[in-house]
Amino acid sequence: MAEQVPLVDYLVLGDEPHLQANECTACGARFFDRRNACASCGKTEFTKVAIPTEGVLRSFTIVAFAAPGIPVPFVAGIVDCGGTHVRGNVVDVEPDADHVSLGMKVKLTTFPIGEDSAGTEAIGFGFAPLEAN
Repeated sequence: MAEQVPLVDYLVLGDEPHLQANECTACGARFFDRRNACASCGKTEFTKVAIPTEGVLRSFTIVAFAAPGIPVPFVAGIVDCGGTHVRGNVVDVEPDADHVSLGMKVKLTTFPIGEDSAGTEAIGFGFAPLEAN
């Protein structure tokens, strides 16, 4: 099997891929990027926490125009994963309002997005519907 690397630092690969956030130990605010201080309370202590892999689509848009080489249309969304909001594309679904809806249940999924000259695969993530719509 080729070596795999996550596209973003907060994607944890392995037998059970999941996202991992930095959680403020003082107030519980969660951030996917590195922080020197909490944007919510200003404290500086964080711990790593796993984010649930299932969630609910809270907002979305169907993207019709993108940079050259990016296939369109696609669905960009915000998913509530147990109280943590995650931005990600909704995949494995037709990108139209007949198949995507607010409140739909989704699950984290990973997929290869490219390979370098040494054969190392970059792995991205998205959210796939739990049920056919």
